[in-house]
Amino acid sequence: MAYIHNLGFPRVGKKRELKFAVEAYWRGELTQVELLEKGKIIRAENWAIQAEAGIELLPVGDFAWYDHVLNTSLLVGATPKRHVNIDGSVDLDTLFRVGRGKAPSGCACAASEMTKWFNTNYHYIVPELSKEQTFELSWQALFEEVAEAHSLGYKVKPVLVGPVTYLHLAKCADEPFNKLSLLERLLPVYQQVLQKLAELGVEWVQIDEPILALELSDEYRSALRTSFATLNGQGVKVLLASYFDSVKDYYEDIQQYPVAGVHFDCVAGEQDLTKLNQLLNDDQVLSLGVINGRNIWRADLSSIYDQIEPIAQSRGDNLWLAPSCSLLHTPVDLDQEEKLDAELRSWLAFSKQKAQELKLLKTAIENKALTTLDLYSAPVKARASSKRVNNLVVQEKVALLTSEHAKRQSEFAKRVKKQQAALGLPLLPTTTIGSFPQTQAIRQARKEFKAGVISAAEYENQMQAEIRYAVEEQEALDIDVLVHGEAERNDMVEYFGEQLEGFAFTQFGWVQSYGSRCVKPPIIWGDVSREKPMTVNWTQYAQAQTAKKMKGMLTGPVTILFWSFVRDDLDKRSIANQIALTLRDEVVDLQNAGINIIQIDEPAFREGMPLRASEWQSYLDWAAYAFRVSASGVKDETQIHTHMCYAEFNDIIGAIADMDADVITIETSRSNMELLNAFEDFAYPNEIGPGVYDIHSPNVADIAWIKSLIHKAAKKIPVERLWVNPDCGLKTRGWEETRAALDNMVKATKELRKELG
Repeated sequence: MAYIHNLGFPRVGKKRELKFAVEAYWRGELTQVELLEKGKIIRAENWAIQAEAGIELLPVGDFAWYDHVLNTSLLVGATPKRHVNIDGSVDLDTLFRVGRGKAPSGCACAASEMTKWFNTNYHYIVPELSKEQTFELSWQALFEEVAEAHSLGYKVKPVLVGPVTYLHLAKCADEPFNKLSLLERLLPVYQQVLQKLAELGVEWVQIDEPILALELSDEYRSALRTSFATLNGQGVKVLLASYFDSVKDYYEDIQQYPVAGVHFDCVAGEQDLTKLNQLLNDDQVLSLGVINGRNIWRADLSSIYDQIEPIAQSRGDNLWLAPSCSLLHTPVDLDQEEKLDAELRSWLAFSKQKAQELKLLKTAIENKALTTLDLYSAPVKARASSKRVNNLVVQEKVALLTSEHAKRQSEFAKRVKKQQAALGLPLLPTTTIGSFPQTQAIRQARKEFKAGVISAAEYENQMQAEIRYAVEEQEALDIDVLVHGEAERNDMVEYFGEQLEGFAFTQFGWVQSYGSRCVKPPIIWGDVSREKPMTVNWTQYAQAQTAKKMKGMLTGPVTILFWSFVRDDLDKRSIANQIALTLRDEVVDLQNAGINIIQIDEPAFREGMPLRASEWQSYLDWAAYAFRVSASGVKDETQIHTHMCYAEFNDIIGAIADMDADVITIETSRSNMELLNAFEDFAYPNEIGPGVYDIHSPNVADIAWIKSLIHKAAKKIPVERLWVNPDCGLKTRGWEETRAALDNMVKATKELRKELG
C-alpha cells in the first residue's frame, strides 16, 4: 500500500562539502582522485539520509559536479568542440571547462552560456547544438554511480533529463535550425543508456520531461509521443516525471505514452487527484508529488491524507508518494539548525524532514495512524492565527498604494537630459555591477563579529578599510561610476532580510545556485517592514572617499521575494509591494544623503514568471509595478539603474520597459551579445549596459574581445545609450583577475570612445 520514492536530493552536502571540495580542486589543493573520493562520500551520505528517513527507491544521477544538464550533454556526447581534450576525449576537466571556461590544467576557453532552470533560481549550462550534431554515449558517471549505490545495498532509480526537454533547453550553436530535427539522432543514445542500466539490474528509470508544464506546440507534443514510443521496451520500466506546474492540457497525450508510471506535481498548479487516478491504467504507477519540493514549510499531512487516502485504497501498491519535484531546491537537514526559535522551527521541513513526512503519510495509510498526522500538522494549522505573522500597519500601507506611487516625476526623455547635466558622464560610461571580491579577510572579520570575537566598532573599521581599498582600486583603474564594493554584505538578499522585519535566517540552509555557488535564502514568515536605513551609512562613507560618482546598491523587491523561502500561504504580490515600500524609503534616504545614482537589482525578475505564457502578463504587471514603487520616490535628476541575469529577454522586454529604469545592465558576454536582439527588436528606449566579460569564469577577457562585443552592441543600440560593465557582480572573483579584467575593460572603452565618438 503506497510506495515512497524521491526525484532528486541536494547534492551540495549538509554543510556544502561539495562546494569546498570542488573549489579546492580548482585551486590545485586536491587531486582528481581525492575529489572523486569526496564525491563518493557525499553521495553515500545523501543516500543514507534518504534511506534512514524512509525513502524506498533512491534517485541516482541527481548528483552533479556542476549541473545535471551539463551531465546530460557529456552523457550523450554533445560537448562543444572547443572544450574537448586534444585527443577528442571528455573527462572531469572537460566538464569544468564547459561550465567555467577553465580547468585546473590551465586550459582556458569561452565557457558555455548559463541560464535559469525553468522558474527556479538554479542555473544550468545551456547545451550548444549544431544542425550537423551527432550523439554518442560518452560519459560513464551515471553507470558508475548506479554500481556504487548497488554496492551499498540500495534499490535505485536513475534520473535522466528527458530527450525532448534536453533539446528544448539547448541553443543553436551556429545558424538557427529546428532543434527537434535532432531527436532521431539523440534517441538511439537514450536507448543505449536504458539498455545499459537494465544490464546493471535497474528496474525503474525516471525520465524528466518538465516541458510538459509549458504551453507546447503540436510539434513538441508529437516529439514527446515519438520519444516515449522509442524508449519503450529497453529492459527497464520508465517513470515519466513532470513538475513545476499542472499538465492538465496534456492528459490525453499522457494516456497514450507507453510508460509504466507517471509522476505529477500536486503542489504547483491545479491538480484534480481523482482525475489523475482515472487517467492511468490500474497496472500503471501513479506517483503523486504531494510534498512541496521547492519550499521549506512543514506540510499539513492531515489534509494531504484526506485527499490521497481514497486513491490509496483503489490503487494499492501502484500508488507512489514523492516530493513535487527534486529536493535540489531545498536545504538538507533542519536538525542542524540550533538558533531558530521553537515556534518558527515547528513550521519548517528541509529535505530530510520532507522524506520523513512521506514516511508518516505511508504509515498512516497502512495503519490508519491519524493521531500522529494530526499532531504533526497542528503547528501548521496554528500558524494561521499566530500573532507574529500579521502587521496591520504594513498591510494598511499596501492597501493605500495607487498607480501614482509607481510613477517617476517625468518621462525618461525629460529625465535623461537632467541626469546628463547633473552627472556629467562621458560617452560609454564605465561602471561595475556592485560587489567586489569577498576576500578571506572579509569573511573572517564577519565570522569573528558574529561570534563576538571582535566588537561592532572593530568590524565597522575593518569594513571601512575594505571600502577604501575598493574605491582606491576603482579610481586607479579610472572607472567612471564607482561602487562601495559591498564588503559588509554576506549575500545580496540575506543582507537586506537581516535588517527587515518579517524575515528569519538559518545557519545551514544552503541551496545550490550554479556550479559551486550556493545561497542561503532568508525565510519570509510574516509582513515585511523597515525600521531604519540599511545601506546609507556605508554608501555615504564610500562617497566621502572620492570625487567621482558613487552608485548606491540595493536588491529589488521581486528578487528579495523570489530568492527567499516565502511562507506558503502568503500572497506573493502583496509581499512584493511590502518589500517595495521598504526599498522606496531606502532609495529616498540615499538620494537625500547625496547619492544620485542608485541601482536596484532584479536578477530574479524573469524566474518569477509562471511557466505558461498565457499567465505571464498578470505576473509581469505586478512585478513591474513593485519595482516602480521602489524606484519612483526620487527626483528626475536621480538616475535609477537595474540589473538582470540570464534571462530570456524576448519574453519580458515589454515588462522591462514598463519598469522604467533609466539604465539596465544585463549579462550578455556568454551569448556573444545575442541577448541584445530583444532590446533592438523592441526599440528599448532607455540606456543599456551589456556585460562585456563573463565574471563566472576565471578567464580575463582581453581588450580586443571587449571591443568586439561593444562594437556588436553599438550595431544594435545607439552608442550614446550604451554603458560598459562586467556581466555581473565580482564577489566570487579574486582581486588579481578582477583588476586585470577591469583594466582591460577601461582601456578598451577609452579606445572605443575615439573610434565611436
